[in-house]
Amino acid sequence: MGGSLSPSERDEANARWRRRYAADAATYDRSADRWERRLFGTGHREWIAGRARGRTLEVAIGTGLNIPLYGPEVRLTGLELTPEMLAIARRRAADLGRRVAFCEGDAHALPFGDGTFDTVVSTYAMCSVPDLPLTIAEMRRVLVPGGRLLLLDHVRSTVAPVFWLQRLAERRPNRESDELTRRPLDDVVAAGFTLEESGRFRAGVVERLCAVKP
Repeated sequence: MGGSLSPSERDEANARWRRRYAADAATYDRSADRWERRLFGTGHREWIAGRARGRTLEVAIGTGLNIPLYGPEVRLTGLELTPEMLAIARRRAADLGRRVAFCEGDAHALPFGDGTFDTVVSTYAMCSVPDLPLTIAEMRRVLVPGGRLLLLDHVRSTVAPVFWLQRLAERRPNRESDELTRRPLDDVVAAGFTLEESGRFRAGVVERLCAVKP
């Protein structure tokens, strides 16, 4: 499955996101908590982490907010683009006494062999990866047959006035923020996954899903 951007376009976009998250790393947890409590709702991260099994890769692990939510049987690997975020995740895992294999890397080119993981997880990150189709294809590649893909993200609303506000926000000049009207589920289905569970919340702005690689 091909990507939607050229390699140079992906590299340029990754560099922008790396700078942004490096600047935001120290305040990311407070910001995420505020957005989730006020806009996205709670309990979604727990839903995702509770469905992870076995060898699990979390793509864009960020500061490691999901680490305490995984069951003890999960053997977790966390990949993150931004070293500053990854450093916080490492400290969180150490404080929790949780063994996690951390890796700095790019979601467009996962540094793992085919069929390495039983589960791949990502939460509130597919809205910002520069090349969503390529990222989903990479997630599929590293999953074993029958492996689970678990995604949580904010997406385009099912309520027309909210959707148009999202579209207007996306069209602001010189905007450097998440994609607001993406819907990763579309790319997941297009990549050949079988959708097992999904749900939308908060005027359809939040979507979580569990899909299986055939």
